[in-house]
Amino acid sequence: MTEQLQAEPVADGVVRTVSPGRRQAFLPVPTVQCHAANLAMLPSGDLACVWFGGTQEGTHDICVYFSRLADGVDRWSTPALLSADPGRSEQNPVLFTAPGGRVWLLYTAQLAGNQDTAEVRGRVSDDDGRTWSATRTVIPADERGGVFVRQQPVFLDDGRWVLPVFRCVRVEGEKWAGDRDVSSIWVSEDAGASWSESDVPGSLGAVHMNVLRMADGTYRALYRSRWADHVYLSSSDDGVAWSAPVPTVLPNNNSSIQAVVRRSGALVLAYNHASAADARGRRESLYDEIGDNGTVVDRSDQPSAPDRRQRPPDGAPDARTAFWGAPRAPLALAVSTDAGATWSPRHVIEDGDGYCLTNDSRHGLNRELSYPSILEGPDGALHVAYTRHRSAIAYVRLSPDWPRQPA
Repeated sequence: MTEQLQAEPVADGVVRTVSPGRRQAFLPVPTVQCHAANLAMLPSGDLACVWFGGTQEGTHDICVYFSRLADGVDRWSTPALLSADPGRSEQNPVLFTAPGGRVWLLYTAQLAGNQDTAEVRGRVSDDDGRTWSATRTVIPADERGGVFVRQQPVFLDDGRWVLPVFRCVRVEGEKWAGDRDVSSIWVSEDAGASWSESDVPGSLGAVHMNVLRMADGTYRALYRSRWADHVYLSSSDDGVAWSAPVPTVLPNNNSSIQAVVRRSGALVLAYNHASAADARGRRESLYDEIGDNGTVVDRSDQPSAPDRRQRPPDGAPDARTAFWGAPRAPLALAVSTDAGATWSPRHVIEDGDGYCLTNDSRHGLNRELSYPSILEGPDGALHVAYTRHRSAIAYVRLSPDWPRQPA
């Protein structure tokens, strides 16, 4: 079942009905590029969205923005700027409400296109996201490399917080390209004041770990694949000790995913139904257009360097390298009623060619439909936000009885 957008973006933030059971809006973004939306319900019942925006991912003007859809209102608010470090590219914001009602913002801060320099920074709000504390470093980069977030933490019954991250592992003599990235969890026993790390076994290439608590009290995690082959899945009895990720039947294109467990117990995954098998080209890396000083470099007249991308770093135990450039479309939802063991046919939110061999938004060259965020509201409605061509943040609300008919 395809639920196509009905019009080109009008970024006024107004939520409009476009078909039975479906409403949509395009958030009023103030920058040329925007990406990596994340949704959260605030203590007041308002829906909030954060994302990063600027000239182009990896440049030093990339900052975090915040907008809210107030409960009972049909227009997203004018975005507020929540980060502004002129020396770092600030990316992948994560917004969540902790036990007790305090709202947290986490995001990454890196030097130019070097994710292996990223640290996790944070701010908190005690008034529903209207004012914020000073920024502090929550998890620093270290000799191993950078640390990246994308998904919300889970809160265990014993009071511990479990935050999934991925390690942007530094390879000596190589510019970061994602070849050695792994997942880990950081556990806090003091409400986020301090953290300890535990690696996820066998997670080489499995990143953006999305931890989900199932109806029976066990946990599942879904992963993006650096190899652009499949969505991966692992399990845990306690949310802390994890099995090694294994591939599911769903494809992945080395782009982000996010899932939600509905009150019914069904698991709904938002993702791109595409993989490297659908690619018509391959990029050197995510940041092959960003120079070391954080400025955009025109590489259109330079040959690619596929030789390096086809061989592992010296001494690496795995011969695979991260695949960049697989199409980031269609933007789809899939449903599982057995904790991720099997999946229904996909429901397409929006389709297109998903061209992402460049991140260029200034000239309208990027056409990805990617990085979805999904949650279930108090009334059972599904809320989805995603990147549209890196020039708009699209928002879709699906009625509580979605899907109304089988795919």
